[in-house]
Parts: sequence; structure tokens; C-alpha cells
Amino acid sequence: MDPIAFQLGAVKVHWYGIIMALAYFIGAYLSIYLAKFKNISKDNILDFMLYLIPAAIIGARLGHVIANWSYYSINPINILKLWKGGLAFHTGFFLVIIVMIFYCKKRNIKFFDLADILVIPLALGLAIGRIGNLINEEILGKVTSLPWAITIQGIKRHPSQIYELISNLAIGSYLFYLFKNKKLPSGFLFWTFVAIYSIIRFFLDFLKDWPPVIYNLSWAQLFSIPLFIISLVMLYKLKTKEDFKELNKA
Repeated sequence: MDPIAFQLGAVKVHWYGIIMALAYFIGAYLSIYLAKFKNISKDNILDFMLYLIPAAIIGARLGHVIANWSYYSINPINILKLWKGGLAFHTGFFLVIIVMIFYCKKRNIKFFDLADILVIPLALGLAIGRIGNLINEEILGKVTSLPWAITIQGIKRHPSQIYELISNLAIGSYLFYLFKNKKLPSGFLFWTFVAIYSIIRFFLDFLKDWPPVIYNLSWAQLFSIPLFIISLVMLYKLKTKEDFKELNKA
């Protein structure tokens, strides 16, 4: 599929950009809806989006560039070509968390109340974004002869983009179910997302055609290991808190 959706004069509009814009608008709408249940105003959500988007893009792009510095060091102009893809989730996630901490302090919002809301559209956005990766023919899976393999440039590969699309949709759906049907302490959904995403990402990366960094592991896998451990510790602490026990008795 042609990565260029259409052209207006000299301006080429890429499917990747359209898909990322769609993910943003769907995520913003869902965030506003969920925020009502945490008594966070629509204005606070929309204002935060003005910080979230550049933080996510800058952080994610920075991570990708650092991980592929041997290429970008001799092609620096390509760092700005975001429409060609190339965003690293973990570094974008970390920068957004930092920005969110400062924003919540400024607006007097509980950090985990906002975090519990945003991980649901985040999972959905990650799923939508993988469609753009598939169109761009990036984040390639390893060569395989399995019957569900997809052919990219004449080579049959694992449909790693589709694996992640399905996984992230499942994560988002599960978190939305918990949000709507369970009484949970603040932070539980956030750490649940971190735990599930980390473990799924760790194993799915074995099916991607990544250059290994250490012990045959990718950068994403190396980040996923400590995040998974931290999330389990935090979930355990929340489960042992008295307020969690009282919520489950209700």
C-alpha cells in the first residue's frame, strides 16, 4: 500500500500522519468521557493534550534516533521526517510521565487519577498506530513460513504490527472493563497497564526483526523488564492496602 494518501500540490499527505491524528482525536474524546468519573474537567484534559502530544512525539522520536544513531548521525535531516515513522514507545512514555507530574501539581490534580484515565486511550492509540507502521512497512517481523505470514517486499514475515494491534486493543478493552465495572484504588489501572504491556511487549519483540542490544534483547525488552517488576511491586502494595480491601467488600 502506498504510504502517501494523497497530494495537494507539492504537499504529500501520508497515511501515517492521518492515522496518528485519528488516534489523537479518538484518544482525546475517550479521555474526556472517562475524566467525568474522576471529576476532572474537560478543560483540564484538553489543556493537558497540548503538553502530551509534543512530549510524546519528542520523547518517542528521541528514543528511536538514539537507538539508530549510526544511521541518523550520517542522515541528520531524516530526524525530522516523522511521517516515515520511527517512534520509540518507552522514551515517549517516560517524558509524558514527567510532564504529567508537573501538570498535575500545577492544576492540583491527583496524578494517578489522570494516569488511570489516560492509559485506556493510550492502549487504543498504540493499536491504531500499528496500522500506520504496517502501511509504512516498518517494525518488521522475522521471516516465517507460517500460514498467516504477510509478504513485505517479497519476503514472508510475522505480522508483528498486527500482533501488537490485537494485543493493545485487548489491553485497552480490559482496562475499560475494569474502569467501568470495578471499584479500584487510584493507580491500579496505570500499573496494570504497565505490567501487561511490558510482559506482552517483551515476548512479542522476539518475533521482530530488531538488531539485538544485549543478550539478544532489544531496547524495548530491556526497558520492559524493570517496568514489569516495578509494576508488580506497586500492584502488590495497592492490593494490600486497607482501602482496596474495603472497596472489594462493597
